[in-house]
Amino acid sequence: MIEPQPIPRQAAPGQYCPFDTHSVDLTLAPEISIPQIGPYTYDLISSGLAQFIARNSDKVILDKNQPFPLKPNQFVLALTREVVGLPLPREGETCLAARIEGKSSRARCGVLVHFTAPTVHPGWHGQLALEMINLGPVPFMLRPGMPIAQLIVEEVKGVPFANPSQFHGQTTPEGVT
Repeated sequence: MIEPQPIPRQAAPGQYCPFDTHSVDLTLAPEISIPQIGPYTYDLISSGLAQFIARNSDKVILDKNQPFPLKPNQFVLALTREVVGLPLPREGETCLAARIEGKSSRARCGVLVHFTAPTVHPGWHGQLALEMINLGPVPFMLRPGMPIAQLIVEEVKGVPFANPSQFHGQTTPEGVT
């Protein structure tokens, strides 16, 4: 399940279509989070990572008239606009997982989009976090609703068990629910 549904399902020649042979484009949500430079250290032994990042980040709301210039070597957190749901299957149903990957057109500009932990596990429901950094030589404009990543759905053999992550149901780029 992807909500809102990407459209169009099929495009006329020369028209943009979010669906490819084996993937679907996901778009950028309007809120980004910019971790602040500060005298702190990430310590993953401590709990509350999402709240810690939220306390030490600046929020920016994008709109079509005010995009965000992602500067060279700048790191931001964002979300997909779409909510992705991969329910755990019942007996006899197909089990699905997915991977979220960056788009090559963004990579050719030096922008890495979701460059770690691409697996979307069976049982996941929510927006997908994007960890983005600009390794290119010039700023890259981030606009709400722009195609930013692609989702690749895969069939899983066997029946997995429910194992929600700490970010399940996240509603902010930091992972707060």
